Amino acid sequence: MKLLHIDSSILGDNSASRQLSREVVGAWKAADPSIEVSYRDLAAEAIEHFSSATLVAAATPAELRDAAQKHEAQLSADTLAQFLAADAVVIGAPMYNFTIPTQLKAWIDRIAVAGQTFRYTDAGPEGLCANKKVIVVSTSGGLHAGQPTGSAHEDYLKVMLGFLGITDIEFVRAHGLAYGDDVRSKAMNDAHAHISEGLFSVA
Repeated sequence: MKLLHIDSSILGDNSASRQLSREVVGAWKAADPSIEVSYRDLAAEAIEHFSSATLVAAATPAELRDAAQKHEAQLSADTLAQFLAADAVVIGAPMYNFTIPTQLKAWIDRIAVAGQTFRYTDAGPEGLCANKKVIVVSTSGGLHAGQPTGSAHEDYLKVMLGFLGITDIEFVRAHGLAYGDDVRSKAMNDAHAHISEGLFSVA
């Protein structure tokens, strides 16, 4: 089995989402030592944001692309191929200003590709990635899950992943991290306990 580990926090070693996403991957490896893990740090090696250059590069025949277009097209192709090859994905998704980091959005824009991860049919859109499992490590300073302020964070990820056909989604939450030491400690301990319960089967 192939597992893709995505981190997007800008906080480095101080990041709760990085700590917990590493813990998820480590527990998964312990449960199944045969899995192959690939890692992408979207903060350390940011993917350029979706732009007109992305579209122009995709529309230009390979033999006619200039150096910048070749880079853009290769970035899109490599990002998509890494995602498609994964049976499962662990995503570290902190909340910044009520939404996901722009680095994570840039990655999503590269994997949401018509004809590859979804398609339009006479009956409407159809996701093509139904066989994947995703574990989202969701962290935030406040308490937003299930609230209107969370609609562009967890709810967005549910909608986007669902659009790609992924319904096997598990959330590991550590929220209220800015509410003081006691609340933070409980949130992290609850997340550790959730991970220890085992989240590691692919349907």
